Amino acid sequence: MRDMPIGVFDSGLGGLTCVKKLRKILPNENIIYFGDTGRVPYGNRSNETIKKYAYQDASFLKSKNVKAIIAACGTVSSVATELESDLDVFYTGVLKPTATKAVSYTKNGKIAVLGTSATIRSGSYEREIKTINPDIEVIVQDCPLFVPLVENGFTNKDNEITKLTVEHYLKNIKFLGADTVILGCTHYPIIKAIIGEYLGMEVKLIDSGSATAYHCADYLREHDLLNSSGVPGKTEYYVSDTEESFRKLAGIFLKEKLGENVFHIDISQFKKITN
Repeated sequence: MRDMPIGVFDSGLGGLTCVKKLRKILPNENIIYFGDTGRVPYGNRSNETIKKYAYQDASFLKSKNVKAIIAACGTVSSVATELESDLDVFYTGVLKPTATKAVSYTKNGKIAVLGTSATIRSGSYEREIKTINPDIEVIVQDCPLFVPLVENGFTNKDNEITKLTVEHYLKNIKFLGADTVILGCTHYPIIKAIIGEYLGMEVKLIDSGSATAYHCADYLREHDLLNSSGVPGKTEYYVSDTEESFRKLAGIFLKEKLGENVFHIDISQFKKITN
């Protein structure tokens, strides 16, 4: 199993933040990434639809014989909680690794959670944080415009539209004085510079994609599942919409040019998980 790839999925581009960190800390691992660009965003969908999409995404990755699956999506991690028990390979969402890291960082006991509407509606981060430390004050804020801003390339730190949107969503968090802020959707770290500038240097921003990448790496290491080939790993990207638009934006986020390793698939053909 060591030489099998790691599978990562997200509703679109956000999961690339997790892929980027995986490639840095596990350079010998092969990675299969699926971005459901044809159905992004997930955060404003019903729970039933989110679960359906999550199972199709995981089913596709299973078809690629992966040794681990990461749901690099805060919405899926919060809503499709049954997915873990239905898989016969290591699976993690972003919820537990991110909440654990945030609790370890806070000094004043105030943690803010930014997420999609579905993530915030689920109350998942509050429950997870309170399980770890019931004395933590949790402030939540849904940010439904962040994903479309990222997916459409409004990511420059000087972009006035994104800066105004950040101020609109985060002014209450700034007022209430959270010293630790969870970027509860993997799209959000792409505008981390804008968020950080608004909240101030003293506020710690927790990148859910990065925290989850380290969590996966720890598991593979502890279970002797790290790639032992000694050869630099390769990454393949699959999308449910056009390859060219993904290739263009993903190249900016990954800071490299993507070549012929981007492929289109019909995600609707993957109906159920086969273990």
